[in-house]
Formats: sequence, C-alpha cells, structure tokens
Amino acid sequence: MADLTPLLAFRWSPRAFDPSAELTPGEAASLLEAARWAPSAGNRQPWRFALGHREDETWKRILVNLPEREQRWARRAAALLLAAHVTATSDRAAADPATGAAADSATSDRAAADTEASAAPGPAPGAPVAPDPQTAYDLGQAVAHLTVQATALGLHVRQIHDLDRAGLAADLDLPGDIRPAVALAVGRLGDPLSLPADLVAAETGLRHRRPLDDLLLV
Repeated sequence: MADLTPLLAFRWSPRAFDPSAELTPGEAASLLEAARWAPSAGNRQPWRFALGHREDETWKRILVNLPEREQRWARRAAALLLAAHVTATSDRAAADPATGAAADSATSDRAAADTEASAAPGPAPGAPVAPDPQTAYDLGQAVAHLTVQATALGLHVRQIHDLDRAGLAADLDLPGDIRPAVALAVGRLGDPLSLPADLVAAETGLRHRRPLDDLLLV
C-alpha cells in the first residue's frame, strides 16, 4: 500500500466506543471547525449540524431515530451528530460572504435559471424539497474533514445512513429546507468484546478495500 498520512491510515469506523469517555467542548469545537473549512462550491457552505452529548436532549432525540440494531452500540458514543444540508433553491444564489458578490459564474447561472423557473408552479406547502446534488456532495466533504480531524484528536467516528429522517426533522424541529443526511457517532475506542455477540466478528476482523486497479476507469 502506498504511504498515507497517519490521519488517513489510522482512520476507521468502530462500533465499540468507551461509554465513560466524554467529548470536551474544545474537541467538539475542533471537529465543527474542521467541517466549517471544507471545500464548498461557490463558498455556499450548505452543511448544518446538530450536536448532542451523551444523555442530553439532542443526543436522545438523535438516538431514538436510529434503527434499534444501531442503537445497541451508538448509545455508548460520547456524542451523536446529525449532519444535514440546505435544500432550498434560494440558497443556490447565495453571495460569497467574503466579497458580498456572487461567488462564480456557475452560481450566477444557477441563480438565473432559478429566476426563470420561478414562474412555474412551486411545490405544495409542506411537500418534500428535492435535494440539490451539489449540497449533498459538499456535506460529504464537510463530514470527511470532521472525520480526519477526529483522528487527529484520538477520536473515532462511525456514520449511520439508515435513520428516520422525518422523525429527526420533527424531533429536532428543523426548518423545512434542511434535509437530514447522516448521523455520526463520535467517541473514544472501547472494548470490542463488550459489543453484542453478532457484532464482535465484524469489529475485530481485518479491514478490506478494493484494489486500486478496480477503482481506475482508464
């Protein structure tokens, strides 16, 4: 395997978290700051996060909207985050806060297209808004930055994609233009043998990735 920075080489996604470890305010701020500085098309920064520390109200509301099979181990994490992104089309034309102007020609083109489309009937009130693929992509980059920063702090992150998004939106009272995407369990490593028996083999087995040649198109 080619040489990697330890921040990537030692990153992995455990289920065994130390149920006594806490996420300090400084660590939480560091993780969110890493996400804040992720690349973003037009500097729109469409990501949003809800952070819950173990047993606080936000943590409980995130946990209850995870499948029971994930709750078994996620309840041991020091923190649970909901990662979400903005879906409203009005956000597409947002100005670059550093300049006060449209960030690039692509953003301007999208804004023009939105204006042209505004004459068409919009979705019914309360109807789900289709996600903008760019915002989901940008959120993924923000989560990746957060995950690498966690490794730098001696923390680990496991992402949970199977969750009750409608339940999270209701329980966290999210604005209508915010789409929950993934939950993140954050904490320090615990004893893998403390996990339910059906999870121990997966937790202690060797990690695998496709060979690099499988990933190259040409």
